[in-house]
Amino acid sequence: MANASTDLDNAEAQRQLNNNNRPVSTGHWETETTSAKLFECSRIKALAEERDAVQKKTFTKWVNSHLARVSCRIADLYNDLRDGYMLTRLLEVLSGEMLPRPTRGRMRIHCLENVDKALQFLKEQRVHLENVGSHDIVDGNTRLTLGLIWTIILRFQIQVIKIETEDNRETRSAKDALLLWCQMKTAGYPEVNIHNFTTCWRDGLAFNALIHRHRPDLIEFHKLARSNATHNLQQAFNVAEQNLGLTKLLDPEDVNTENPDEKSIITYVVSFYHYFSKMKALIVEGKRIGKVLDSAIEAEKIIERYEELASELLEWIEKTISIISNQKFANSLTGVQQQLQAFTTYCTIEKPIKFQEKGNLEVLLFTIQSKLRANNQKPYVPHEGKLISDINKAWERLEKAEHERGVALRTELIRQEKLELQAQRFDHKTTMRQAWLNENQRLVSQDNFGYDLPAVEAAMKKHEAIEADISSYEDRISVVVELAAEMEAEGYYDIRRISARKENILGQWKLLKELVVGRKTRLEKNLALQKTFQDMVYMIDWMEEIQIQLLSKDFGKHLLEVDDLLQKHSLQEADISVQAERVQTLNTVALKFTAIEGYQPCDPQVICNRVNHVSTCLEELKQLASTRRAELEESRQLWAFYEELEESEAWIREKTSILSAQTCGKDLSSVLRLLQNHKSLAGELLSRRSLLQQTMKKGKQILTQKSFGTAGIQERVMEAKGEWKRLEEQAALRLGHLQEALDFFQFAAESDDLLAWLQDIYRLVSSEDFGHDEYSTRSLLKKHRCVRESLEKHRANAAALRKHAASLPPPYRQLEEVQARTAEVEQLYAEVVDVAVLRQQWLHDALAVYHMFSEVNACEVWIDEKEQWLNKMEVPERLEDVEVVAHRFESLDQEMNSLMGRILDVNQIVQQLLDNGHPSSTEVRGCQDHLNSRWNRIVELVEHKKDHLDSVLRIQNYLLECAEIKSQIQDKRKAIDATQYVGSDLGSVLALQRRLSTMEGALSVLEPKLLHLQQEAEELATAHPDKAVEVLVPFEGISLEWEELKRTLQGCEDSLTVAGRLQQFIQDLDSFLTWLVQTQTAAAADELPNTLEEAERLINCHASLKEEIGRYEEDYERLQAVSELLEAEEAPLPYAALQQWLQKLDVGWNKLLEMWESRREVLVQAHIFHLFMRDVKQAEAFLNNQESGLAHVELPTTVETVEAAIKKHKEFTTTMELNLHRIKAVIEAGESLISQSNIYSERIKERVDTLANRGNQNRELAQQWLSKLNDQWELQSFLQDCHELGDWVAEKMLMARDTSRDEMQKLHKKWLKHQAFMAELAQNKEWLDKIEKEGQHLMEEKPELRDAVAQKLGEIRECWQDLESTTQAKARQLFEANRADLLVQSYSSLDQRLGQLENQLAHQDYGQDLTTVNKHLKKLQHVGVEH
Repeated sequence: MANASTDLDNAEAQRQLNNNNRPVSTGHWETETTSAKLFECSRIKALAEERDAVQKKTFTKWVNSHLARVSCRIADLYNDLRDGYMLTRLLEVLSGEMLPRPTRGRMRIHCLENVDKALQFLKEQRVHLENVGSHDIVDGNTRLTLGLIWTIILRFQIQVIKIETEDNRETRSAKDALLLWCQMKTAGYPEVNIHNFTTCWRDGLAFNALIHRHRPDLIEFHKLARSNATHNLQQAFNVAEQNLGLTKLLDPEDVNTENPDEKSIITYVVSFYHYFSKMKALIVEGKRIGKVLDSAIEAEKIIERYEELASELLEWIEKTISIISNQKFANSLTGVQQQLQAFTTYCTIEKPIKFQEKGNLEVLLFTIQSKLRANNQKPYVPHEGKLISDINKAWERLEKAEHERGVALRTELIRQEKLELQAQRFDHKTTMRQAWLNENQRLVSQDNFGYDLPAVEAAMKKHEAIEADISSYEDRISVVVELAAEMEAEGYYDIRRISARKENILGQWKLLKELVVGRKTRLEKNLALQKTFQDMVYMIDWMEEIQIQLLSKDFGKHLLEVDDLLQKHSLQEADISVQAERVQTLNTVALKFTAIEGYQPCDPQVICNRVNHVSTCLEELKQLASTRRAELEESRQLWAFYEELEESEAWIREKTSILSAQTCGKDLSSVLRLLQNHKSLAGELLSRRSLLQQTMKKGKQILTQKSFGTAGIQERVMEAKGEWKRLEEQAALRLGHLQEALDFFQFAAESDDLLAWLQDIYRLVSSEDFGHDEYSTRSLLKKHRCVRESLEKHRANAAALRKHAASLPPPYRQLEEVQARTAEVEQLYAEVVDVAVLRQQWLHDALAVYHMFSEVNACEVWIDEKEQWLNKMEVPERLEDVEVVAHRFESLDQEMNSLMGRILDVNQIVQQLLDNGHPSSTEVRGCQDHLNSRWNRIVELVEHKKDHLDSVLRIQNYLLECAEIKSQIQDKRKAIDATQYVGSDLGSVLALQRRLSTMEGALSVLEPKLLHLQQEAEELATAHPDKAVEVLVPFEGISLEWEELKRTLQGCEDSLTVAGRLQQFIQDLDSFLTWLVQTQTAAAADELPNTLEEAERLINCHASLKEEIGRYEEDYERLQAVSELLEAEEAPLPYAALQQWLQKLDVGWNKLLEMWESRREVLVQAHIFHLFMRDVKQAEAFLNNQESGLAHVELPTTVETVEAAIKKHKEFTTTMELNLHRIKAVIEAGESLISQSNIYSERIKERVDTLANRGNQNRELAQQWLSKLNDQWELQSFLQDCHELGDWVAEKMLMARDTSRDEMQKLHKKWLKHQAFMAELAQNKEWLDKIEKEGQHLMEEKPELRDAVAQKLGEIRECWQDLESTTQAKARQLFEANRADLLVQSYSSLDQRLGQLENQLAHQDYGQDLTTVNKHLKKLQHVGVEH
C-alpha cells in the first residue's frame, strides 16, 4: 500500500509538471474569439503566475530550511539549482546518503553532469520523473523546477506519513493520511473543519488548532476569531517559528487569498506533522524511562529476597545431609522399623515443602532475569554458591544422601527379617536330618549278598538305591551347613546353639558315608567275580559252535560260491580274534581275585581251573581256522582261472565273426564309419592281449602247484592262443581294404565338388549383362573381382586333384572314370579363366563411359545456373549491398574449385577411353570439348565481375573508415576540452589524470590507423584517377583534426603533473598516520588468552599485524622518497608543516616496531603455556582412564576369565607404559618452561607435580593387580582340574551304579565291559596323583589359598574312594553271576549233545551199497572218537 501511494503521489506530481509544461494558450482556439474569452485567458494566466510565485517562495524557504543543516543557502530557486550542486546537497540532507561528488566547473556540461547525478539518485529511490531532464533544470525552466521540488517533497516528506484508522485498520495514501491527521488533531475545535489543503486554511484557525492541540500553553485558542484571518495566520506562523523552530514558509497574504496554493500549504503542514511526531516520540520515551526506573527498583527488592531465600534453603540442605548421612542402625528388627518410619515422615512431609521453596526460587530468578531483560539491563548473576546450579547440586547431594539412607534402611530391615526366618528353617531341617541319618545307619550295617549272580545283582541294586538316596541327601546336609554359615556371617545372636546342632549333623553324616563305602566295596567284589564266571561259560559255548563249522568239507563248485565261503570264513576269523582278546581279559580279571587280601568272594582253586579250560579250547579253534582258509584259497584260484579263460574265448569268437561279415562301404561316409569302428576294434585287441597273457600266466602257476582239478588246463590254453593269432591276421587284412576304399572315394568327392563349382562360375562369367548405369556396372565389377579371386584360389585345388589321381591304388587308378574326371576338370577350369578375363575388360569400359556422361551432365547444369546469375547481376553502390555480393562470390569460388576437380576427372576418363580404343570415341571426344569451352567462358565472366566488385568495395570501406576515425578524433578533443583542473583536492587531480591516461591510450591506438589510412588513400587515388578528389579530401580533414588534438592533450598533461604529486603525497601521508595510530593501539593491547584457540587466534592476529606492518613499510619508504622529491620541485609547499608530520612519522614507526616485538614475546609464552595445558589435559585423561580401569576391577572366578583378565591387564599395562612416556614428555616440557621463566611458571609447577604423583600411584596399583591375577589364575587352574576330575568320577559313578542296561546284555559282555571300566579307572589314578601334587605345591607357595585347596583335595579324594569301592563290588557280583551261568550252560550243552547222538543212533539206515555203508561206518567212528 505504501508503494502504491508513493506511485500515485509521484504520478500526480508528474501530471502537474506536464500541465506546467504546456502553454497556457494553444493554437486550437479560433482567431475570432470574444472579448470575454480573452479576459478569461488573461485571468487564468495571472492566477498561474501568482501560484508559481507563491510556490517559488515556499519551496525556496523549504529548501533553505534543510540546507541550513549543512551551512548552505539559495537565493533564487531557479538559478541556484542550475549547477546541480545545491540540488545534490539537498538530496544528501533529506536521504542521509552520500551522492557522487559533484563535478567542479561552471560550464554547461558540468552542470548537466551534476543534475544528471541528482536525477539518477531519484530514479534509484524509485521516484518516477516524466518529461524532466537535466537540460530543463540547467536552462531554468520554472514549471519543471517547481515540479521537481514538489516531487522531492512528496518523496522525502509526505510519503512517510501513514495513519491507520481505528475502524477497519485501513492504510491511507500519503496525502489522505496527512489530511486525516489534521482532521484528527483539530477534531473538537469550533469553526475548524478541514477537508482540503486550500480554503480550509484561509482563516488561520486550523494552524492555531494544530499548535494548541500539542502545545496549549503557547496559544489561547478561545480568543481567536474567524473574521480576523490575517492576525490568526500571523500568530500561528510566528509561534511556530519562535517556539517550535519551524521555518516560516508562508506569509499570511499567501494563505488568505481566494485560491490558496495547495502544494505550499501541504509543504508547511508537513513540517508541523514531523515536528509534533518527534515531540510525541520524546514524551513516550520519557514515560518509558520512568517505567524502567520503577522496574529496576522492583528488581533490586526481588534480588534481595532471592538472596535471603537461597541462603536459608542451602543451610537447611546441608544440615539435613549431615543428619541422614549417619548409617548407624539399631541391632534389632523393632529398632530398624522405627528408624524407617521416621525417614518416611521426612520424605512425605518435610522435604516437599522445601522442594516447593526451591521451585519458587527458580521462578523468582526467572522473574528477575525477565524484568532485567525487558529493561535492557545487565543480567543478574547471583553470588558464588547461590546460583540455581549450586542449589541444584546441593539438592542432588541431598537426594543422593536420601536415596542412600532409604536403601540402607530397607536393606537392614530385610536382613533382620531374613535372619529370623533362617533360624526357624534351620531348627526344622536339623530335626528331620537327625531322624533320617539314624535310620540309614541301621540299614547299611547289614551284609547279606547271596551266592549267585542274580542274588548279588539284586543286592547291588538295593545298595545303589541306598547310595543314591544318601548321595541326593548330601545337598540337604549342605543346606543346613549353609544356613548356619549364613547366620554366622550375618551375626545372628543365638549362633552358638546353631553351631552345636550343625556339628552333630555333620558327625553322623560322615559316619554314614563310611559305612556305605565299606559295604559297597565288598558287594562290588562279589558282583565282579560272578560276572567273570558267566562270561567264561558263554565263551566256551561259542567256541564249540565255531568248531563244527570249521570241520566242513564244502570248498565250492564255482567262483561265486568260493568267494562267499571265503567271506564267511574271514568273519569267523575276526570273531575268533575278538574273542581271543576277550578270553585273555577274562583270564586276567579272574586271576586277580586269587591275589586279593582280606575279604575273598570265592575259592582261588576254582578260579584257576576255569581259566585253564577256556585257554585250551581257544588254541584248538585257531588251528582249525588256519587249515580251512588254505583249502578255500586254492579252490578260489582254480575257478577264477577257468572263468577268465572262457570269457576270453567268447570275445575272440565274437570279433572273428564281425570281421568276416563286413564289406568295404559304398561311399566316403560309410568308409569313414567303418574305419572308425576298426580303430575301436584295434584298441580292444590291445587291451585284451594283456588280459589273455595274465590268464595264461595264472594257468601255468596252477599247473606248477599241482593242486586238485588241474586236468585239461594245458589243452585249453593252447586252443586260446590259436584263436587269438587268427583274429589278429584277419584284423590287419581288413584295415588294408578299408584304406584303399577311402582314398578312391575321397578322389571322387573332390572331383565332383570342383566340377560343380566351375560350372556355376562359368555361368556367371559368360553373362552378357554389363549394367544400364554407373551404379549397376560398378556392382557387377565388384562381383566379378570376387569371382576372379575365387578362381585363383581353386587353381591349387585342380593341381592337387591331378596328383591325387596319380596316387590312387592300381585297381582304382586304372579305372576310365578316374581319367575322364581329371581331364574334364582341367578343360573346364581353363575355359572359365579365359572368359573371366574378357568380361572384366568389358565391365571396366562400360563403367568409364557411364561415369564420364554423368559428370558432364552435372557440370553443365551448374554452369548454366551460374551464367544466368552472373549475366543478371549488377554491382551496387551501397557498402552493405556490396558486402553481400562479395560474400556470394566467396561461396562461388569454393563451388568453382570443386567443379574444376570434377572436370579434370572427366578429361582423364576420356583420355583413357581414347587410348583403349573405345567404340564410342568420337562421341566421347565431342562431349569433352563442349564441356571445356563452357568452363573457360564461365571462368572469364567470374573474374571480370570480381574485379569490378573489389574496386567498389575498397572505396566504400575507405570512406567509412575515414568517417569513423574523424568522429573518434572529434570526440576525444571534446573530452580533453572538458577536462580542466579547477579543484585543489587529490581526487580531482587523480580523476583528471586517469581520464588523460585513458585518452593517451586511445590516441596510441588511433595513430597506426591513420598511417594505414594514408597509404590506402594514395593507392586508391592511383588506381582510380577519376575519384582521386573524393578519396583525398576526407583524409586531409582528418590530419588537421589529429594535430589539434595532440596539442590540446599535451597542454593538459603539463598542468596536472605538479598538483597531482602534492595532493597524492598529502593524502598518502594522512592515511599512513591514521593507520599508524590504529596499529599502535592494536599492538599495545594487554589481553592475555584463556584458551589455546584464543592464544592461536591472538598470535595469528599478531602475525597478521606484522604482515600488515611489512606491507606498510614500503609505503613508509615511499613517503620519505616522495618528500625529498617534492623538496626538490620548484613549487609552493608548506615545508614547516611537512617537516613536523615527517618527524611524527619516524617516531611513530619506531615505537610501533618496539611495541609489536614486546607483545609477540608475551603471546608466544602464553601460546606455549596453553599448548602445555592441552598436553596436560590429555595426560590427565590418560591418568583418569587408568585410575578408572584400576578402580573398577573384580577377581574373575574361572580360568578363561582370569586369562582374559591377565591378557587385558597386560594390554592395559602396555598402553599405560606408552601413556607414561607421553606423560613424562609433558613433565619434561613443563620443567623446561619453568627453567625458561615462563609467565605461568607457578601454575606449570603445580600441574607437573600432580602428574608425576598420579603416574607413580597408577604404576604401583597396576603391579599389585597383576600379582593378584596371577595368584587367581593358579588357583582357578587347580580348581578347574579338580572340577574336570570330579565330573569324570561322577560320570563313572553313574555308569558303575547303572544296571538298567546290564539286564539286557549277556553276562559275558557285562563282565568284559566292567573289566574295561576298571582298566580305565586304574589309568586315571595318575590324574588324581598329579592333581594332589599340584595342590600341595600351591599350598606351599600360596599359604593364603591353603583352605580352598585343601577342601577341594579332600572332596576329590572322597569321590575317588567311593568310585573304587563301587567298582570292586560290581566286579565281585559279575564274577559270581558268570560262574553260575557257566555251570548252567555246560549242563544245557551236554544235554543237547546227548540228544543229537540218540537221534543219530536211532536212525536205522544200513546203506544200499559198499560206499554208503563205509560212509556210515566213518560217521559212527567219528562220533565214538568225539565221545
